[in-house]
Amino acid sequence: MDSITSEVIESRKAGIQIVVMHTVEPRLTVTLRQARRARRLSQLELSLRLGVSQRHVSFVESGRARPSRELLLAWLRELEASLVLSNEVLLSAGFAPAFGKAKLEDPALAQVNHALKRLLSTHDPMPALLLDADWNVLEMNRGARWLAATLVPWAAEMASQGPVNMLDLLAHPAGFLTRITNLGEVGAPLLAHLRHEAGTNARLAERVEAIAALVAARVGSDPRQQGWHRPVAPVLTTRYETPHGELALFSVFTTFGTPQDITLASLRVEHLFAADAVTEQVLRTQVPVSQASNSTPIVP
Repeated sequence: MDSITSEVIESRKAGIQIVVMHTVEPRLTVTLRQARRARRLSQLELSLRLGVSQRHVSFVESGRARPSRELLLAWLRELEASLVLSNEVLLSAGFAPAFGKAKLEDPALAQVNHALKRLLSTHDPMPALLLDADWNVLEMNRGARWLAATLVPWAAEMASQGPVNMLDLLAHPAGFLTRITNLGEVGAPLLAHLRHEAGTNARLAERVEAIAALVAARVGSDPRQQGWHRPVAPVLTTRYETPHGELALFSVFTTFGTPQDITLASLRVEHLFAADAVTEQVLRTQVPVSQASNSTPIVP
């Protein structure tokens, strides 16, 4: 049932009582409370940031007051809500969405596409790939294509049929996880990261649990039950068994700082760096030099 608030306006002279009813969508109030608590902000702290009273914040969160569109947008910015969640909250409050979702090939994103291609190509011969929020691989540079062909050569057929999902490649019985030599070290942090993302993207949940099952089967126990181990390197390094010897790599992710479009907000570039001189030498020797484009789109 909807939360209902009322304002009672009395006219002593006329002896009339007018009741004005306001309906507030319950999902809106629940979402706003959860988002604030996730940011570990008190109602007082949020009210100071918004320039309104703590009482008003409390009334909005309890469904006793309806926020304006402008206040709601400021509210969501302070809570660093995702663009997708912001649109959902606005719709729940009866307002039009504020953020669009352009296709990546849209001419309006031409400069953005150029920047993404530069990020990929300039990282060669080190691997780099463009991922969306669901971990679909949208584009890879030469280094990433070589690494994928070396570790999971059978995946080339999957790529010819459409976008390849990185989580599928991890969960596959003959996928990337089977080539990792230090899975006992990297398994738990990897799953913690993936489960964190699945907490805000339910579409990932099934794939993440499939990866968890495979990790547990290979290391002999649930990684969450393993004791804490002192890190052996300042960054988490994944080691792969290959025909060229063991390759050690660590990742750096690049995202847009202030995206105003849902598509751009979902994108990230994963840059893989050599963690030792041997790996760097193998990549610089083995990754072929391209005579044309340095990156290949996976999405047709």
